[in-house]
Amino acid sequence: MTATDDAARQTLLRRGFALEYVTLAWNVVGIVVLAVAAIAARSVALAGFGLDSLIEIGASTVVIWELSGSGEDRQRLALRLIGIGFALLAVYVLVQSTWVLAAGFHPHHSPLGIAWTAITAAVMFALAAGKARTGAALDNPVLKTEGRVTLIDGLLAAAVLAGLALNSLAGWWWADPLAGYVLVYYAVREVKEIFFGEH
Repeated sequence: MTATDDAARQTLLRRGFALEYVTLAWNVVGIVVLAVAAIAARSVALAGFGLDSLIEIGASTVVIWELSGSGEDRQRLALRLIGIGFALLAVYVLVQSTWVLAAGFHPHHSPLGIAWTAITAAVMFALAAGKARTGAALDNPVLKTEGRVTLIDGLLAAAVLAGLALNSLAGWWWADPLAGYVLVYYAVREVKEIFFGEH
């Protein structure tokens, strides 16, 4: 590896770390905001999104740990840990969506929840794109996979936003749990790719 190649790699690594630290900071703040919004609105969807933020914090921590070292064993373990995060997210969203539909639970309106999920969706999509590009440039499957975690975080934010907006504007309380099933599909697909795909 030439000095130029090494310098380029170090620049990419710094970008990867920066993307993960921004993700961590956003989700730490998000947990507080979502807790306040979920309690005020008695919203299961917002509470579930708070759990997703916890999983994203765990995934970002795993990537920071992996980027700090090297070796295939370290990458495999990091991928498995991210896969477990996806599996937990899929199980939680599946149970939550089914329970909300079965119980016919109607949350209150949540202007704070709508504002936060709208901004979060935009931020997560931007971070996911950055992680995908940086992970591809580094040829790092862990960063690329965690970028998909961030993408799903953005999709979940958009789904929760749609559910909150439709509940607020049209009284369609069931829109959010239905959107949750789409996210379960994506999360399960990522679990299968991580544990049974080729890396």
